[in-house]
Order: sequence, then structure tokens, then C-alpha cells
Amino acid sequence: MAHPYISGPGNIATMVRNLRKSFPKSVTSETVKKYGLAPNNESYLINALQFIGLLDDDGNKTEAATKAFSNHKDEAFQKAFADLIKDAYSDLFDLYGDQAWALEIDDLITFFRSSDQTSDAIGRRQANTFKVFAGLAGQADLPEPRLKKTKSESSKNASPKKNSTATRNKAPSTSTSGGGAGSVVSTEKQLGLTVRIEINLPADGDKETYDNIFKSIRENLIDS
Repeated sequence: MAHPYISGPGNIATMVRNLRKSFPKSVTSETVKKYGLAPNNESYLINALQFIGLLDDDGNKTEAATKAFSNHKDEAFQKAFADLIKDAYSDLFDLYGDQAWALEIDDLITFFRSSDQTSDAIGRRQANTFKVFAGLAGQADLPEPRLKKTKSESSKNASPKKNSTATRNKAPSTSTSGGGAGSVVSTEKQLGLTVRIEINLPADGDKETYDNIFKSIRENLIDS
């Protein structure tokens, strides 16, 4: 039987902790789903538990599991669990002895790839799975569980958006120009408002008429 592996071996650690609290007579994919573990990888998790002798081929709890998981104290449980791991990985412990617990990840990958003719990715997962078993046996550090971010935490970490509208409406200005036909008076405020006045001169007007028009513009618009 090839050595087990799973994407996200931390699921194994969480599953074992749950089983220490209450170990059902059988463990199926539905059981794993109820714990919310290893989505779409439930069979890999069950296979790992079968490999170390906690479940039989039908997913039923074994006698070895009953003996190991009846230990309430952590020290006693870890010792019993370590015996299960050494039996399951007998080929690894036959080669390295108790030093197998402390092997570097690259050495473990090399061993599993050579034993099962697996790829680098699978060999790495097999090595990480063994590391989790070693941690549960009290022989290594367990990986820290990933914490899910709440919506409020995600919103706090989001980058604030710049207010481009306020930037565009900055720097108010006012300008006035005048004189002659088609003169323009413009006033720009914060909203960028521009006032434009057009003058239509009568085609049949005389000089006096034009003078009166421009005089009125100067008095009422420009000079005022």
C-alpha cells in the first residue's frame, strides 16, 4: 500500500483531535463533511486514517484505535499513537530507526518518491502527511491551523479609495475680460461655472446705437 498523502495535511490533525473527543463506530466521507474538513478530499483523509490502522477497509473503527484513543492524558495518547505510526511506516523506521521522526523534509521526499515512484508534488505531500503524524505523536511540531478572516477584518484591510472628485474640484479661480464686440465675462467657482454672454448687433443700426450698446455693457457688466 502506497504511503498516504493529502492536500492540506492539517486536516488530519484536526480530524484526530475530533476523534479523541468522540470516535464513531465508522468514519465515512459524510462524517468528514460534517466536520467541515478536506472538502473534495475526504477519501484521502480516510485513506490516511486507514493506513495507520485507525479504520479498517470498510471505514469501521479498529481495536487498535479503541486502545489508543481511550487514553485521556496527552502523554499516554501520544505514546500509543507513536506505536501506530511506527508500525504503519515500518519501512521508513527500518531504514532510519527513531531518527525518522526528525528527518528533514527533503530526506522524507526522497524516501517516499523512491518507495512509491511518485512525483515531486506527491512526494512532498507524503512527507508533510508524515510530519503531521509525527506531531500528533509528540515527536514534532504541528502546523498552525489557518484562521478564516471575517468580513469585517477583510474590509479593514482593504485599501481606501482616493476621492478623485474632490481633487478635480480643487483650486477655484475668477477672471474678467471685456471691451469691444463679443466681449466675454467669465467667473469660475468651485463647481467650474462659466457665464458666457453673446451680443447680436442690429444690422441696420447706426453709430449712436452701437455706442449706446457698448456703453450699457461697460456700465452694467464690466465696471459694476
